[in-house]
This record gives sequence, structure tokens and C-alpha cells, in this order.
Amino acid sequence: MKGVPGPTGHVVVVGAGLSGLACALHLLGAGRRVTVVERDTGPGGRAGRLRLGGFEIDTGPTVLTMPHLADEAFAAVGDSLYRRVELTALHPAYRACFADGSTLDVHTDGEAMEAEVRRFAGPAQAAGYRELRQWLERLYRAQMRRFIDTNFDSPVRLLHPDLARLAALGGFGRLDGRIRRFLSDERLRRVFSFQSLYAGVAPARALAAYAVIAYMDTVAGVWFPKGGMHALPRAMADAAAEAGAELRWTAEVSALERSAGRVRAVRLASGERIACDAVVLTCELPVSYELLGRRPRRPVRPHHSPSAVVLHAGTDRTWPQLAHHTLSFGAEWERTFDELTRTGELMSDPSLLITRPTAHDPSLAPPGRHLHYVLAPCPNTTTGPPATAWRDLGPRYRDSLVRELERRGLEGFGDSIEQELLVTPLDWTAQGHAAGSPFSLSHTFAQTGPFRPRNLVRGTENAVLAGCGTTPGVGVPTVLISGKLAAARITGLAGLRPGRALTSPSLLVRAGADDPS
Repeated sequence: MKGVPGPTGHVVVVGAGLSGLACALHLLGAGRRVTVVERDTGPGGRAGRLRLGGFEIDTGPTVLTMPHLADEAFAAVGDSLYRRVELTALHPAYRACFADGSTLDVHTDGEAMEAEVRRFAGPAQAAGYRELRQWLERLYRAQMRRFIDTNFDSPVRLLHPDLARLAALGGFGRLDGRIRRFLSDERLRRVFSFQSLYAGVAPARALAAYAVIAYMDTVAGVWFPKGGMHALPRAMADAAAEAGAELRWTAEVSALERSAGRVRAVRLASGERIACDAVVLTCELPVSYELLGRRPRRPVRPHHSPSAVVLHAGTDRTWPQLAHHTLSFGAEWERTFDELTRTGELMSDPSLLITRPTAHDPSLAPPGRHLHYVLAPCPNTTTGPPATAWRDLGPRYRDSLVRELERRGLEGFGDSIEQELLVTPLDWTAQGHAAGSPFSLSHTFAQTGPFRPRNLVRGTENAVLAGCGTTPGVGVPTVLISGKLAAARITGLAGLRPGRALTSPSLLVRAGADDPS
């Protein structure tokens, strides 16, 4: 593994999102002095927090999987995620609602899910689910250490026996076709393939290897941190500060001082100069490349994932059919992905994610009130309407979403809203997200593994990248890994030193009861 040569005693991490904080903790654990600079007023990055009329809104991801990856970062400094954040295992992980009126509770416990599939679609599909689960477990074992949790210096690193194992598992076939081998019920196939949208690729075109995301969602478990998702970066920042990191808020980077192929200092917009031995950049890739004064050549232009419209709604009521996470599928499926990734049209029959964080933490809303997060995937601004079009389009689309939710059983949703925030590609663009998408580069074959933008940049020997735009990619688990991999480039340590965790997850994680209504 290539690393940063020369002195690395003091590292400046630019950005206090999940990747930057994970990187900082791993660097601190390896004995480096760390300064974190963040343009916002506190930690979080995409996983930020907004207060709106007594409602506490998570501005980014709402689904937490693989929490042990976060705990690795805490353990690097002798701390523990489970000591700092109360996690609830969600049962069900999701509730899937289909256009024909049927519903399926998605359990991560194998026996519970097999029984639910049997109830939903019969014994043959239950047997198929059992085989699918075994395949997902094997696929995860074949990929995690060799192809996800690793720094690639060259595609040659792919030449390993695990590559043959992945091929034997059908990982290089198409996701939709591989899931079809196990499940003939089209509704069930959606539950185990919609995750490819996270990767920005339709199931019919995605590699079957991306089913590893379905493993994270439907096998490994879905968790909720008390206080919302923002509780995670807040706890990481607290742990970093207690381990000796200097955290600088409202500190926007304006330039990097470079000479002889190295970054010598980070300059802030305030004019302050922070000398450093190495720098980790977690900002958007175009911003990082601009700061470094160089953009790597790529054989094809970058291709970005679809974007999303998010309606945050603080309401005076909720609906008993909603779980913590509810997937509301439209009747259309393949057409939906064509609209999102090819034709650039808004979904004519939308599939939506509805999250109700107050189901497990009522303190996120005023007494007697509820918080709902409605995510509607939409084309990015390259494929679909430009960012400026959303000034007029946004309010109209918001109204159509409310009508659709009411048509699907959330009667009176519009009238129940007391506080709301609508986020569209116009807002994502204003925040600096390329193509108006918060999901960064899609995981096409040419942008995956060793072909994704590397976390080292040719021509600058002591700068490392982290975040969803670089390896390994998009999503909370992979972004946490990204921070660890960036730290490894500087420290030369391939992974977590064993035996650092203070507490056992089984002792401190509270298993969630059935979803409250």
C-alpha cells in the first residue's frame, strides 16, 4: 500500500463529516496531532442538524447500518460508540408497502423474515429467501476485506483468489437477474434490489456484487441512534476532542499552501495559516481538486447518482401504518429507474422512503407532535431539470408528493403539517454538490473499486482524499471506511489494532421493540 512519505506528525483534516471525523479518530489513535477545520458551526457535514420550530431535523442520512464500523473509529482512541450513543435495533428494519395494497415487514432476523415471507408470498418464496440470505452472507464475506475495506493502488490488486470467489458467486452478473434466481415474486425482488439506487445504478444494469448493500440493510441490521443520526457525528467529535484533536468551527478553507509537491499549510478564509505535515480533504471532489490545483485525468467523464427531493414535515399527527422506515413502492419499477437515470423525468409513479424518527425518539419534536421525512428520488441536474428550474418546480412537486401520500393512505397529511422544509437539487447545488446530487459519483463499473477516484492525488505527495466521492463510495458504512483508509495512507496501519474497544455492543445496545404506532 502506498502511503504519505516524509513527516506526518501534524495532520489537518478538512471537513467534520463522518469521513473526516473517522479519519481524525484513527489518526489520533496512531499518535498523530490532528486539527479538524469545518466551515459549518459544528460537526456532521451531510449528517447535519437543523432546528425548525421545535423540531430537530436530520439533514442527511436517516438509515444506520453496520454500526461496528463507527465503533472501530471510537476504539482507535480507546473509546466506544456504544458508551456514547444509545442505539436501538429496528424491528422491522423497514415496512414495505406495495401498490396492490400488500405490506411486508422486513426483518433482519433470518427466522422472523422467513416466516414473514411465507405469510406474504408462500412457502416456495420463503425457501428462496433462505437461499438468498445465505448467498448475501457469502457475497459479503467475499467482498468486504478485499474489495471494500481496502486501499487500491492499482487494478492489479483485484487479482486475488477472492476475485474468483466473487465471480463464482455471480457477482459480475446483473443484480436483478441474480435476485430473480431466488425470488420469483416481483414485490420481494424490489425489497432486495432497491438498494442499488444508493449506488446510482438501476437493478437491471447494476452488478450483482452491489447486493452487498442489501446485506447491510436486510441481514446485518438497521439501527437508530437516540437523538437522531446527527448524534453519531456529534459523539465522534466529542471523542476526538477528548483524545486531543483541535476542532475549529466556522473555519472555511480558502487555499492550500504548496511547494515542492507537498502541502505546507492550510489557509482559512479568515486569513489564518495552519502549518501541517499532511492534509486530508473530505470536501466534494471538484473542490478538493481545485484546492490542490490539479484534476486527475479520467478516460470517461464523471457520472453522478440520481438526486432526491426531501420533504421534512413536522406534523400534529402520525399514521399507524408507518414503521420507523417505510418503503412506499409505486406500481412502476423499471420505468422509474429509466426516468431517474436515463430520460431525466420526474418519477411518474414514485417509490418513496418515509422515515418517522419520532417513533423511537419523541424528543425530536414538541410534545404531541411528530416528524416525518419523505425522500423522493429524482434525476440529477445533468440528466434532468437544471438546478434553477427547481425554483418553480419544487413547490409544485411538493404538492404532488403530498397528494400522492394522501392517496396512499396518509389521510390529511397536508393539513397536519405545522413546520416543513423542502430540499431540492437547487439546494444540493447551493451546498456545493456536483450535479445537484448529495449521493456523489454513481457506482458504475468505471467508478467502482480501483477505478473510482483514488484517495491519493498524483503530484501532491502528502494530500489524501476521503468521503463518498473517493474509495470505497457512497453510504454511511463506506464513508466511515473511507476515513479509516485515508488515515491508513498516512499512518501505514492497515486497520484497527485489536483489543481497543472498551465495551461489548451486546451489553449496551438496547434491542428495539416492535415499531410503535
